[in-house]
Amino acid sequence: MTVTAPPRPPRESEPIDREELEALVEALIEEARQRARRRRRKNTAIVTLVALVGVALFAVLGRSAQSHTASPAVSARSTVPAQVGTSRIAFLVGVWKPSPSGSFMETELYAMNADGSDKRRLVRSASGRASWPVWSPDGLKLAFAKQLGPAIGQCVVCHTEIFVVNADGSGQRNLTGTLGGDAPAWSPDGQTIAFSSARDPSSNPTLYVMNADGSGLRRVTEDVADAWEPAWSPDGRRIAFGRVVGGVGNNRDGEVFVVNADGSGLLNLTRNPAMDHSATWSPDGRMIAFSSYRDNTRRRPTTDVHVMNADGSRQRNLTRNPAADMFPVWSPDGQRIAFVSNRNGNDEIYVMNADGSGQRNLTRNPAGDGHPVWSSDGRKIGFVSNRGGNRDIYAMNADGSRQRNLTRDIDRQAFGIAWSPAQKK
Repeated sequence: MTVTAPPRPPRESEPIDREELEALVEALIEEARQRARRRRRKNTAIVTLVALVGVALFAVLGRSAQSHTASPAVSARSTVPAQVGTSRIAFLVGVWKPSPSGSFMETELYAMNADGSDKRRLVRSASGRASWPVWSPDGLKLAFAKQLGPAIGQCVVCHTEIFVVNADGSGQRNLTGTLGGDAPAWSPDGQTIAFSSARDPSSNPTLYVMNADGSGLRRVTEDVADAWEPAWSPDGRRIAFGRVVGGVGNNRDGEVFVVNADGSGLLNLTRNPAMDHSATWSPDGRMIAFSSYRDNTRRRPTTDVHVMNADGSRQRNLTRNPAADMFPVWSPDGQRIAFVSNRNGNDEIYVMNADGSGQRNLTRNPAGDGHPVWSSDGRKIGFVSNRGGNRDIYAMNADGSRQRNLTRDIDRQAFGIAWSPAQKK
């Protein structure tokens, strides 16, 4: 799939065209996750996955506003140290910029307290386009991918690298150099970072791990199939990830794999002729939740949230709904799973018990709501919504009450939410 630049974002006065919006979403996600190398391969399995992500993240990308400048109150990084012991939320702030071939979204990395206070810019767009923020286990640093190259936003000669930055915006460092990297994931002990990388345009994205300072780089999977979205097991011994397998050309499917951190013990867990993706570990490491197309039909293509034991056994469909249910996220205590569903006609945040019972719509808003993340204590859920016509970061109690806009004072698009663990004193 070739994406040169996102289509022109609709103006506020224009009706939202679903086809145009989905094309926009697809293009932005392709850019953000740097699938440029994979797009040249025209892999139908990956195209299907991206299309699914585009629909599900309707809330994340919503209706794009015209370019604005940041509010003076939050346009520069504060010189006051971040409060120690408080939970922080990292997020991306984007603005549309014109280009010779259309337009692209320029992104910067921000962080704020969980109540929306103390907003500060950590990474400026002038030094590269930030994406995929993820907190270190101690909440003191952020790893993220950053797009580099002269064609920022257009992916003509651009590439991404893995960076880290302190929670106050200091100490920004490139960990991968010129290797290239995407989708960073911290190990539970904070000593190691896993990521996906294709070292040249002719190779498949494969998994690598490195020490948290960038040293000790080692390859985990071979260059025989695409690998993406690594997720560490809670004990730090294994990494789950998505991989394209089987057949050739357009006859390939996505599966959930697991591999030991040293590269041994590679195992296909799902083994199903369908697209399985978005694997997440339960907090005790005994189970893995994932999204799957396996129960779709020709009349109503859809996806459901599934769970399985960590060894791949006892795979079962939890949602069983004709609508699209996807992107499961475990609560910190492992008792509940938040997910995104369009069963009410638009994307909403749902929650259910870990066995699939008690499914409830928490957001109940005609706008698109997506990208749920739990607070470290499990009492709140953060999400992204385009209610009001602009993408903003929201938070609510875990029962859906007290939904509030945390980025109202930033008149640009806010998305890419990541909730930190509480910082240790």
